[in-house]
Amino acid sequence: MAPFSVMTAGVSLLAKSFSVFCSSTTTLARCTSVLPAPFLSTVRCLTSQASGPPKRPLNGYMRYLQQQKPIVTRQHPEIKSVEIVKKIAQQWRTMTPEQKRPFEEESVRAREKFKVELERYQAQLTPAQIQQQALEKRQRMAKRKAIRKKRELNSLGKPKRPRSPFNIFMSEHFEEARGATMPAKMKSLMDDWRNLFSHQRQVYTQLAEDDKIRYKNEMKSWEDHMVEIGRDDVIREQTLSAKKSRAAKKKTTAKKATKKPKAKAEKKATAKGTSKTAGGKTKTSSTKTTRSTKKA
Repeated sequence: MAPFSVMTAGVSLLAKSFSVFCSSTTTLARCTSVLPAPFLSTVRCLTSQASGPPKRPLNGYMRYLQQQKPIVTRQHPEIKSVEIVKKIAQQWRTMTPEQKRPFEEESVRAREKFKVELERYQAQLTPAQIQQQALEKRQRMAKRKAIRKKRELNSLGKPKRPRSPFNIFMSEHFEEARGATMPAKMKSLMDDWRNLFSHQRQVYTQLAEDDKIRYKNEMKSWEDHMVEIGRDDVIREQTLSAKKSRAAKKKTTAKKATKKPKAKAEKKATAKGTSKTAGGKTKTSSTKTTRSTKKA
């Protein structure tokens, strides 16, 4: 009987604690319902902006896409997400201005609300936080610029960078690597790479050296082609400086080559002039001597 009494006492204690919890939640709900609306809205704004600035509102098309995507997905479950977006974009292009107006008006209202919330958020920031946000913005812009540059280079056919010995080893043994997830596979490949003997690693090292030669040759032909089509802006700085130095050397050698014939011609002209003057002097001296002998 003792265990049963203990169990009943535990159940009664649990019931009491649950009733206390329910009463506390109802009291909290009553307290929040008594609070005025402005106070609640202020609390909501502070909690939403504690993690960062307010999010930018969606434009009219993005609001239409957000509304139509679940509908089209239910209608066509076999279509991929990219095709669904293309389908909705085509629908948006064929819509009339009157059909687009509700989404665009909602976007304008959200934009006005965003401006107010952004001003309120920026007024709470300290100078250090403003400086940090400016730094983060510059970093984001630099990252976007690098991504755009990489896409442009890929579209221009820039050769892929050479692979390291471990990258070659990983590409060959990734399918047979142990582990169900990507981190587990990478860990097992790293362990296998560390356990390789030196002569086994030498094979992948030699393949990496061959890949470096491939990259060097392909980059040279690609950069020459970029120079031909007038895209010097995508060439590496070291290659561009080397090309400029070679061009400067060619100019200097060409100038020297043109200067040498001129110098030779000038030397010949001066030599002729000096010979003429010397001949004239000898003639005058000979005439003087003849005259002196005649007088005598």
